[in-house]
Amino acid sequence: MKAVILAAGEGNRMRPLTHNRPKVMLPIANKPILEHLLIEAKEAGITEFIFIVGYCDEQVRSYFGKGEKWGVNIAYSEQRKQLGTADALRMVENMMDGNFLVINGDVVVGREDIKRLLDNSNNTMSVIKVEDSRDLGIVELDEGKVVNIYEKTQHPPTLMANAGLYLFTTEVYEAISRTTKSPRGEYEITDSLQLLMETAQGLHYQEIKSWLDISYPWDLLSVNELMLAGTESVNLGDVEENVVIKGAVAIGKGTVIKSGAYIVGPVIIGEDCEIGPNCYLRPCTAIGDGCHIGAAVEVKNSIIMKGSKIPHHNYVGDSVIGEQCNLGAGTKIANLRLDKKNILVAGIDTGRRKLGAIIGDRVETGINASINVGSMIGNNTFIGPGVVVSGVILPDSKIF
Repeated sequence: MKAVILAAGEGNRMRPLTHNRPKVMLPIANKPILEHLLIEAKEAGITEFIFIVGYCDEQVRSYFGKGEKWGVNIAYSEQRKQLGTADALRMVENMMDGNFLVINGDVVVGREDIKRLLDNSNNTMSVIKVEDSRDLGIVELDEGKVVNIYEKTQHPPTLMANAGLYLFTTEVYEAISRTTKSPRGEYEITDSLQLLMETAQGLHYQEIKSWLDISYPWDLLSVNELMLAGTESVNLGDVEENVVIKGAVAIGKGTVIKSGAYIVGPVIIGEDCEIGPNCYLRPCTAIGDGCHIGAAVEVKNSIIMKGSKIPHHNYVGDSVIGEQCNLGAGTKIANLRLDKKNILVAGIDTGRRKLGAIIGDRVETGINASINVGSMIGNNTFIGPGVVVSGVILPDSKIF
């Protein structure tokens, strides 16, 4: 059976992190979201994949190639204009010769749930019970079938969400052929699903157990924490004397851990990094390739993307830092409000009491800069010495 993975979108809500990359290529535990999904589907028995790509598609193509690294076959279909999921599926109709899976590329679902879905013979949607229905499609169920779908409604009748994982028969294409443009100007798969509900067979459902949804940048931290829980200790680098390592810590090739470093896992460190001397890496931290974490630096529960440098007397907590950033000596990122209330970003309640900053690519700070809780800083921004930053900072800003 083939699996179609929808990976064409940018992910506007993930800005600034998706300014230069598609959402599916954002790293969690040092692997792109899409790679985690590919591995789970492969372990469920899928070896034939079609990636529908669009925004910054060259990054997906160059990273995954034809799938040789994972022992699978990957073909690509390019959706040049973002005209909706039903339009994307219409493009690959001639590649289908039987039942097939469709998976949103920005979620991670478990292999056991995928295996169970493969046993179905009818059009089937995967659903999961959620606590927070914001920005999700909510479904109404009755006698084993989906009877209604509510898109991002403020007062949902249930808390069962569409998990973005489907098994389709070729009958879905008859429904897609009758799908018209939505008010947004797109061919929505939810409209096709409504048409399937009206058929004799209807639209069946399967409740799943494992589902990680990533809607906003801070969701990366929660998913990263869950992914790192399965970290196994491995050392492919060079660990000097007087380094303390506790718990599961994975160290990549060419990485040097210098004397005095204190690391408490789960932590993953990529290749060709320089860590220390005398730094403190706390649990649930993922450090990408080619990073430098230097003297008197503390990093906690954060994602540091490749090529970034946090070299002198810095504190980074509960933050996501993009590629090729450089924090000047003494730059600190706050991660807790004084009143201990939930942190808001651009007026959105993150649901988190602890959240530092979301920082795009190639951001530089001067010495002793201070970044307040919930700050969102766009790409190519320069923050001068001693500056206090709060709120949303647009890309290419210079703040003195």
